[in-house]
Formats: sequence, C-alpha cells, structure tokens
Amino acid sequence: MRFFSDNAAPVHPALFAAMADANTLDTAYDGDRWSKQLDARFSEVFETQVRALWVPSGTAANCLALAAMCPPHGSIICHRDAHIQNDECGAPEFYTHGAKLFLAEGDGAKLTSETISAVLDATRYDVHQTQPHAISITNATEYGRVYSPADVAAIGDLAKSRKLGLHMDGARFANAIASSNCSLADMTWRAGVTALSFGFIKNGGMNAEALVFFDTDLADATLYRRKRAGMLLCKGRYLAAQLLAMLEGNLWLDLARNANAGAALLAQAAGNRLIHPTEANEVFIRVTMEEAAKLRGLGFDFYDWGPGEARLVISWDQDPKDIQPLADAIAAL
Repeated sequence: MRFFSDNAAPVHPALFAAMADANTLDTAYDGDRWSKQLDARFSEVFETQVRALWVPSGTAANCLALAAMCPPHGSIICHRDAHIQNDECGAPEFYTHGAKLFLAEGDGAKLTSETISAVLDATRYDVHQTQPHAISITNATEYGRVYSPADVAAIGDLAKSRKLGLHMDGARFANAIASSNCSLADMTWRAGVTALSFGFIKNGGMNAEALVFFDTDLADATLYRRKRAGMLLCKGRYLAAQLLAMLEGNLWLDLARNANAGAALLAQAAGNRLIHPTEANEVFIRVTMEEAAKLRGLGFDFYDWGPGEARLVISWDQDPKDIQPLADAIAAL
C-alpha cells in the first residue's frame, strides 16, 4: 500500500548475498578486490573506458561530479526543478566551494538546447559574472520524464560547442534506460555526457551509488575530494559488492523494468488525471484534497506534490497485485 518513495523500498536479496560474500578481511577503503573491479566492469557495460567510484548517496555522486567540472567562480546550468536545486540543501554550492546554479526552463523538468542557450546567451562574458562551466540534466527527471539519446545528444552538442561539461543525474537512470530500450553508451558518452551519477539505491540497492566518469582525467582529483568530503568509507568493499551484484546479469535493468511496468498500470487507471506522461516509475495525478484523503483512508501512502497534485512512485519489488488496488481506487474516484 506504499507509493511514497522508491528510496524506502527493500534491498534486493542478491545484494545482501554479495555483501555477505564480501564479509571477510581485505584491504580497507577502496583498495579491496571488489572496488578494484569497478573500472573494468563499468567499462564493459558502457562499451568504453571509464573510471567508476562508489559513493554512499546520490547527493555525493552529483556534487562530486559537479565539483570536478566547475570551479568556485563558475556556474552550472540546471532545470528550475532539478534535484540539485531544490532537494540537496545547497550541497552543490558547498562541494564546489561556491559555484552558482543558473536555472533554466523546460516542460516536465526537461531541458532543451534552446532553453539552455537562453541562459547562456543572457550571460555576459566578463569578470563581473560567474561563467558557465557545466550543464546538469536529470534522467529520468523529477517529473518522471525521460530524455532520449537524441535529446541528450542535442544538449551534448551544445555543451561541446560551448566547452562545457555535461553531467547526468541518474538517480533513476535505470528506469530511463528501461523506458528508452537503448544502450548505456548511446544514452551517455556517445551523446556527450562527461560524468554520470548512476543510481542504484532507488532500484534495490542499500547504500551504494556509482559515479562514472567518461572523461577519465576528472577521476584522479575526485578521489581526494571524496576523502575530504568524508565519503571514503573504510569498508568500501560492501559498496563495491552491491554495485557488482547489480550489474550481474543486468539485475538493475530487470528491476527497473518491473517498476516502470507498475507505473504504466497506474497511469492507465489515472486517465485524464495524469499531469505528465508516465515514462519511468513515477506517476503524477490531479486529486482534490478530499480525494487524496479518501485514498489515504483506504491505506495508500504517497506525496502531495503541490495543490491538487499527488506523486505515486512504484518500487522494484511491487507486483501488479500490489498495485492493482490503488489503480482500482483511483479509477473509482
């Protein structure tokens, strides 16, 4: 009956098994044999040479990536509703030691090359204004919208022409890939992405995300930033073991597909109540206060998402039988 957040979902049993296998004496920090496999394993799935670092949260992944691309006197362009703007308590500014966020527009929290250019073109290139150094996009977005590889490539071309880094906040990256049915490479480095925050916690992980650098030169200094930020855990092998287990047999993709399918079931029941197209595992619907209270009275939990709106999130572990009662309740409103 819970549709509050995929952050609250259980940990997949395969990850507990992987952590149990790692529960043995090994080198501390990131010198263990699990952590040492990450570069090669992520390079394999992305079809290019990458550097992959474990971090314990999506905020850490986002902000370490941005700090690698943007100096304190620079700026980062993101959507007005981006997670790094509204939900990370100033962490991007903290990690970059003061870089400014420039806010752009776009339907469903999706940026376009045109909305980004509008911000760039309004910036004076003189010493009195912070200069853009990076663009950050979220895939899937805060409203469950998905950038296609072509969408990303259009932004990537702009970033390259303006000599900007391109960061992808992929807290629900697995859901975006499952929705697009494309390769990891086509959604990222082939489209011009510099660094990716590859989220696993929302998709069955416990406390491990992957920070993937396609510009591998950015990784070296990030190792020091991770330590300085208090994010270099002494028993990092447990995080690395989770990431490797998620990649095994494309478990991450299977779990995301299940969550997306559940969201599609709810979206169908919602009909014209839908606020945004359902493209990943989040469903946004119009409900009155009385209707929301009625759904909660039946035992369903979810976020209010502004006046007359609600957000419903499907997790990796929810079967259609778990979702159908809510679909029926929404259809009956």
